[in-house]
Amino acid sequence: MVNELRRTRLFRWHEDYGARISPFGEYEMPLWYASAKEEHLSVLNQAGLFDTSHMDILLVRGQQGKNILQWCCSRDLEACLKGNKMPLTPGWSVYTVILNDLGHVIDDAIISQLGTDVYLVVVNASMGPKVRDHFIGQNKNLQAEIILLNDYVAKIDLQGPLSGNILGKILSEPEQILNPPFPLFSFKGGLDSNSLTPTPGVALKNNIPLILSRSGYTGEFGFELFIAVNHLLEAWEMIFEAGQEFNLRPCGLAARDSLRAGAVLPLSHQDIGDWPFLNNPWIFALPWNKEVSVFTKDFLGKDGLLSATNQAFTYPFVGYDLRKVSPEQSCVQSPGGEDIGQVLTCVTDMGIDWQEKRIFSVASPDKPLDFQPKGLSCGFVKLNSAVPFSKELQLVDRRRSLKVRLVKDIRPDRTARKHFQDMVNYFK
Repeated sequence: MVNELRRTRLFRWHEDYGARISPFGEYEMPLWYASAKEEHLSVLNQAGLFDTSHMDILLVRGQQGKNILQWCCSRDLEACLKGNKMPLTPGWSVYTVILNDLGHVIDDAIISQLGTDVYLVVVNASMGPKVRDHFIGQNKNLQAEIILLNDYVAKIDLQGPLSGNILGKILSEPEQILNPPFPLFSFKGGLDSNSLTPTPGVALKNNIPLILSRSGYTGEFGFELFIAVNHLLEAWEMIFEAGQEFNLRPCGLAARDSLRAGAVLPLSHQDIGDWPFLNNPWIFALPWNKEVSVFTKDFLGKDGLLSATNQAFTYPFVGYDLRKVSPEQSCVQSPGGEDIGQVLTCVTDMGIDWQEKRIFSVASPDKPLDFQPKGLSCGFVKLNSAVPFSKELQLVDRRRSLKVRLVKDIRPDRTARKHFQDMVNYFK
């Protein structure tokens, strides 16, 4: 029997706004509205609003909650901030991966510390029960609660250089809440221990409490907003209305996918998955010491990584025009025509193009005056052996063969790490 796809509480809004709906992670989700290209560009130039309420949120709390996360997650929570010199503390978040004993990825996650022995763990759509059971199975005797919050809290994402200006219009106390410093991967707000919904310390003007996190999945300046599920539609509509003067667009999965690939961010179960989490652009999620010679803690998957023999090598790539191949029906070939790997992701970043033998973005401060990007294909390949960056390879499917270049970075001049006060007009 085929399981019926689920819908978020914003599904009817997406339908009414003309979204093209597609299955994703056991949900029916908006793929795009009027134009995936325009949605992608809106996040680079103005702002975009994403329904991410299909993602699962876990609450881990109790005396030994931190021990559970230390064992089951790759990041060393005792040394993960300030260049891996400082421990995770309340008000901060970190990216991590959850591995099995072979060092293969079960899922990736964002861990946020709400208070002493209280953590939020955001995982991918429909992965909450599996991750919860994994945590419990690995730590049967530890004293901690692990609660799936999907019936209580959901999130939406506001991304793009004007997102702070939009929030400034609708937050109840913007001067206090948006007062710098508000660094990347920090958050403001809390969770009520009884109702399991956000506390009223941070709220929208209509008294909707939220947890506001300066994070996201696009590589651009923006926020994730955690809101009680019964307030989700009201908050979405308030943000959407306030954003119209800034040309805010609702964005679907297609723009999310092209933005995150251009920002060199992985899609779990596609770019990272059932192979050792090694030799990829995201090894910062492993607890290496400064010399990258030993791990700073013991964790599930450590021995599997250290003994892995079936290693793969994952590289970002960028093409020379906007054409793509189908990852499911393609392979990677050397210049001599030898099959050397597979395509994991292939999308088009519509905000970039080659000029003067380098890649510029619409956000590049030194871009040519007449710069009008046509878009470039980009993504990730998994190869059987190591090859040098700048190597040119062929992506081949049934329709075409594309020449691409292996690169360390794709879309330049991303705004996610820019100083907060430089991105919000309220402080200028």
